[in-house]
Amino acid sequence: MQFWHENGMKIGIKDDRELKLMRESGRILGIILHKLEKMIAPGISCLDLDREAARLMKKFNVKPSFKGYGGFPANICTNVNDQVVHGIPGAAILKEGDIITIDCGINYEGFHSDSAIQVGVGKIDEKTKKFLLTAEKALYKAIDMARPGVRIGKISAVIQSTVEKKGYSVVRELVGHGIGKSVHEDPPVPNFKDHDPGPVLRPGMTIAIEPIICMGKRDIKLARDGWTYVTKDGSLSTQVEHTIAITEKGSEILTKRPKS
Repeated sequence: MQFWHENGMKIGIKDDRELKLMRESGRILGIILHKLEKMIAPGISCLDLDREAARLMKKFNVKPSFKGYGGFPANICTNVNDQVVHGIPGAAILKEGDIITIDCGINYEGFHSDSAIQVGVGKIDEKTKKFLLTAEKALYKAIDMARPGVRIGKISAVIQSTVEKKGYSVVRELVGHGIGKSVHEDPPVPNFKDHDPGPVLRPGMTIAIEPIICMGKRDIKLARDGWTYVTKDGSLSTQVEHTIAITEKGSEILTKRPKS
């Protein structure tokens, strides 16, 4: 692996062998999240999802990226309704009309991948469907923009504009990131535009793009468990994420889910 240094950041540029390992890591993670998504229904607990994630990781001979990271106690993060990120899976039962984000990272042969899915539990109302769709659109618009020569700030700006045009808000405290031998690496990938245009994307870079948005105001607070962030106003929040690689021609989604 070579490194690109810019504005005090040390950004990993993966070679062909390392990208091959990243692709396999992402492929396995896509399968795991696809199987977890199929489980989601009224009556399922987040703890059920975490146990199945552990079983699947063992089956594919991969390690969880999150468990033990900074002391985090679970294999996945599960965030329901007003929970924003870092939710610890518990015994609470999912109900009809809830929304849930499952955020999962795995380590395959020393290389991490990170992805998040958002799912409506049973039937959800049209207002909530539009909210989830906006996060999805923001993610894929950002991925479409990711190519060599583009600064990360352009990705940040398109996420923010897509979300705010629909009347929603973007969380500022939590951002996307580089990924590779560590689950969190340089560079940061904000979901909002600020004064820093960010580094230039180059072939061989791998990043996790993850819009994190709120239906109401963007203000968040830490819950009593010391891990879970929730919206201050109690409004819905959602997150969706893919790990991508920058290629000579554009970008490649490494964490695609199977179609069936």
